[in-house]
Amino acid sequence: MKWLRLLALVALAGLPLATRAEDKDKDDVPKKDKKPASPKMKTLGTIERIDPAFGKLFSKSAKLEVLAEGFTWVEGPVWVKKDGGYLLFSDIPTNSVHKWREGKGTKLFLQPSGYTGKRTDLAEPGSNGLLLDSKGRLVLMQHGDRCVARLNDDNKTFTVLSSTFKGTRLNSPNDGVFKSNGDLYFTDPPYGLMIKGKGATVFPGQKLDYCGVYRRSKGRLTLLTKEMSKPNGIAFSPDEKTLYVANSDPKKAIWMAFPVQDDGKLGKGRVFFDATKMVGKVPGLPDGMKVDKDGNIFATGPGGVLVFSPDGKHLGTINTGVPTSNCAWGGDGSVLYVTADKALCRIKTKTKGKGF
Repeated sequence: MKWLRLLALVALAGLPLATRAEDKDKDDVPKKDKKPASPKMKTLGTIERIDPAFGKLFSKSAKLEVLAEGFTWVEGPVWVKKDGGYLLFSDIPTNSVHKWREGKGTKLFLQPSGYTGKRTDLAEPGSNGLLLDSKGRLVLMQHGDRCVARLNDDNKTFTVLSSTFKGTRLNSPNDGVFKSNGDLYFTDPPYGLMIKGKGATVFPGQKLDYCGVYRRSKGRLTLLTKEMSKPNGIAFSPDEKTLYVANSDPKKAIWMAFPVQDDGKLGKGRVFFDATKMVGKVPGLPDGMKVDKDGNIFATGPGGVLVFSPDGKHLGTINTGVPTSNCAWGGDGSVLYVTADKALCRIKTKTKGKGF
């Protein structure tokens, strides 16, 4: 029995040492890649129903299923509709992006994903948020290289889209969202500057004395706001008249809502929801988020995935029990994929994501 347990541990051990992207699937999953979950699906956490409106979004039998685990700190999921559909997500500390496909499990897609240098002391060097531009090309928020970049057609090299603001290096772009006109809005906290063993309080190399929210339009970068201490997740309302931004500061764990003006800039923001009192009682901080077709916000934060109505009412929570970083719509648009600490998960919904 000890021998069998040892084999199981080996199967869940470190990631394969592939170094670049590979987009073609093979019939068999490589031995060192994560294997598909067993037919008896493992679940994570519980569902907390606070408001009756939550029942319009999730059935009573809804559960958070674990699709793959054994990673380090997963983030930035994005659904790719081509080739039958698959999910890409970051594992930030290992500087990699992984690809999950139904029935085939998870395999290494890209490494390095966010840092192309030689330093070994960075705690979170890899890519964070992942998104697709209007042409379906992968855009990455790159921590270690401190830039927003696009993966080239060779699936090996990157085109840097933004790395400085008025000649000063960005902190470490974290998450982004495209507006329908092609403008890219993104956040720039300093987490990619963290040193191993130093925690999230020491950011050597930070050149900007603030953490900004930016808009990239026609190649030009504009600072929209620097009032948030740790801007993180970001999402538009369905009509794109409101921009939601999460603040991952334990002293001010809030989500802000900013009116989007006709010129694309932001008006005066308001606190959409304040979860500061929840910090420390349950794991997690305000992080990534997505919006459904009706404007409900699915926001990772203290406890797991908090679900808010468009007017800021807390409807319920997918309690994961672990720090939870982000989520993304996939499949036919009614499946919410969740990156929860070391695991990739999903849950079926009764709604659909914005854009499906």
